[in-house]
Amino acid sequence: MVSDQERKNEMIRYLYVALLLISVQQAIGQVVSVKDAADLQPIANMFIYSERGFSVLTDENGKADVSAFIAEVKDTDTDKDKAVLMLQHPSYLLTVINLKQLEERGFELLLKESVIDLNEVVVGATRWEESRNKIPQTVATISSKDVVLQNPQTSADLLATSGKVFVQKSQLGGGSPMIRGFSANRLLIAVDGVRMNNAIYRSGNLQNVISIDPHAVGNTEVIFGPGSVMYGSDAIGGVMLFSTTVPKFTDTKRAKVWSNALMRYSTANKENTGHVDLNIGWRKWSFLSSATLSDYRDLRMGANGPDEYLRPNYVDQFDGQDTMLVNDDPLIQRRSGYRQLNLLQKVRFKPNEHLEFNYAFHFSRTGEVPRYDRLIEYAGDQLKFADWYYGPQEWDMHSLSIAYTQPSLLFDKMRMVAAYQKYGESRHDRKFGKEALRNRYEQVDVLSFNWDLDKRINEDHELLYGAEFVYNKVGSTGFELDLEDAALTQVASRYPDGATFASMAAYLNFKANITNDLTFIGGARYSQVLLDALFDNTFFDFPFEEVDINTGAINGSMGFAYRPTPHWQFNLNVATGFRAPNVDDVGKIFDSEPGSVVVPNDELDSEYAYSGDLSIVRTFGERVQLEATGFYTLLRNAMVRRDFTFNGMDSILYDGTLSQVQAVVNAEAARVYGGQFGIAARLTDWMRITSQYSITKGFDQDNIPLRHASPNFGSTHLIFEPNRTRLDFYAVYNGALAFEQLAPTEQAKPHIYAMDANGDPYSPAWVTFNMKASYQVNTNIRLQFGFENVMDLRYRPYSSGIVAPGRNIILGLRAAI
Repeated sequence: MVSDQERKNEMIRYLYVALLLISVQQAIGQVVSVKDAADLQPIANMFIYSERGFSVLTDENGKADVSAFIAEVKDTDTDKDKAVLMLQHPSYLLTVINLKQLEERGFELLLKESVIDLNEVVVGATRWEESRNKIPQTVATISSKDVVLQNPQTSADLLATSGKVFVQKSQLGGGSPMIRGFSANRLLIAVDGVRMNNAIYRSGNLQNVISIDPHAVGNTEVIFGPGSVMYGSDAIGGVMLFSTTVPKFTDTKRAKVWSNALMRYSTANKENTGHVDLNIGWRKWSFLSSATLSDYRDLRMGANGPDEYLRPNYVDQFDGQDTMLVNDDPLIQRRSGYRQLNLLQKVRFKPNEHLEFNYAFHFSRTGEVPRYDRLIEYAGDQLKFADWYYGPQEWDMHSLSIAYTQPSLLFDKMRMVAAYQKYGESRHDRKFGKEALRNRYEQVDVLSFNWDLDKRINEDHELLYGAEFVYNKVGSTGFELDLEDAALTQVASRYPDGATFASMAAYLNFKANITNDLTFIGGARYSQVLLDALFDNTFFDFPFEEVDINTGAINGSMGFAYRPTPHWQFNLNVATGFRAPNVDDVGKIFDSEPGSVVVPNDELDSEYAYSGDLSIVRTFGERVQLEATGFYTLLRNAMVRRDFTFNGMDSILYDGTLSQVQAVVNAEAARVYGGQFGIAARLTDWMRITSQYSITKGFDQDNIPLRHASPNFGSTHLIFEPNRTRLDFYAVYNGALAFEQLAPTEQAKPHIYAMDANGDPYSPAWVTFNMKASYQVNTNIRLQFGFENVMDLRYRPYSSGIVAPGRNIILGLRAAI
């Protein structure tokens, strides 16, 4: 029989277990979960605190234990409606909530983003993490959330969503950013800290940015103005920094898997895009794989606009004969579609808290990309070209970065990045009715090494210094294929085969918090650039056999960020930049436009930029921010294309056509100036407005307009954000450029422009109305809808060859686990 004592002991055990279960349940209920109201994603590093000294940060899952706060409330017998918690994060509105409200919401909070984020952390200005309110440069950021909402087709379109970068497109498979009157090889592109610019980046419109997968980009920064101190040659007009998705670790013993998938369809070019990525993480190891495949068909333009933009004819072959056909739908831009594949593989290893390794492999390859602006050229009443396309554009990059954060005498933080890149591109063209298909192939192999160090001298003073080495080798060949008998004939290559281009540099930057309100950043960089190119006289009797450049440049910058009150900030920055001639500048032979041919110039020298800008930021509480920036850049020794002579002749026979000789030469000077203006305001907790407007003017010493000074442009967004939903109603607008405002090289391309009353080409003004919507069904599923160019406007952005999409409906589905 069971004794009374045994029964008593058993009851005590039951009571103990019951109390334990109750306490566990209470403990579970005392964990607060903080998520973004629009996409239900957890918010990490949210600072939660009370007036009595309680504080905690949310983890990567957006969760934090508030048991101590609740216990304090109980111990002090405080009313729940008077026990208050504050939630603070640089990117979100300050939220104040009492314990009673917290319990009513089940300890789950949905927070709204702030439109003001002066404390936002940016990387590009100093190559290290830095608060935006302590840097004097103007920096635009495009977050992964912006990318998800706008759902861009390419990384060029991603840049355009900022409203601060103008994008030109010669063809559908293109996108050449213009920043403050500069473009192409006067801008620098970097991916995960590695510069993409290579020895054959040209001064004309450049399309390489589309090699970057927008669906694998985590964060994008655009630095306006010279960035040569931190990034070297080419960074005259600005720097575009793309940071791709970082593999995630887990804080548990078991592996954790994250996965995302996207399906997207758009009607304007019958686009089909599929994306998937997979992240497997442990405490010290993490692996990320990503793949995106896109298929773009021929693009439809809008129905309402200039007739000059229509595509009335196109060329096709029947029984081996070229035939010019009537386009049954002139709104369809025949032979504009292409395909693209992007792959990304990353490995991250963190053996301890001070050391981290990151390996990344990027792969991008397009199919054949029709050069649309050449396919619409006429020779009399007949189309000039039967074929003109870029062969597959391929970009491979292997990079290995090592970060070390154990403080020492020389540094507190150190990062080394070694990379190898291989670029492949080709051009193929054939004139109407001809059998000869001309083919030119280029390959560039690039080795690079970056070493960046950060040393904090004391609480207010910091040194940032480092070194860079880059080596390029160019391969270039050309041949002509006879389509009738398949005979191959060698033709002149685009560049000197085997040319090399290298640069070595060291930089030093100094940061000082002079007072709590004033920060100074200044520094200098020395660069040495070497170029060697041997010329083959088989096809042209060059007046020289070799171009050998060995030149150096010192660049400097200094700026002040002044914060007299929490609501005002003034930034002043002056900087110099430079661009050394590359292989494309000194060694290229190609037909730049109808009737002209560019030839090499062995006397070309570096160009230098001297720039200053002043920006003012005014905030009103947490609700409104106004920003204005003025800038001026003087370009000395500017490399520009001008009429030239070749062996004393102003015209030569090139590919069967008598062509005006031109070359890239050093002009005396050019100037670029303008302003950028922005407003961001949260009208209610669920509605906000943002607007951007940019003005750029550019002229050479003869007051001739510069080619890459874009028209005035901007965008305005009205965004509604009820829980789980984002609705963005926005307008995108461009000003006009009259014939007299076009650069001479643009005036010579009437086939891409509308005609004014005098029959001269010009670029009309335009505005489009658009809408994007996103609905978060649950934490795993998101539905997306877009309606672009609602009025079906027919317009062509300045200097573009292809006409912009007409009315376009976009459908998207995102899934995450």
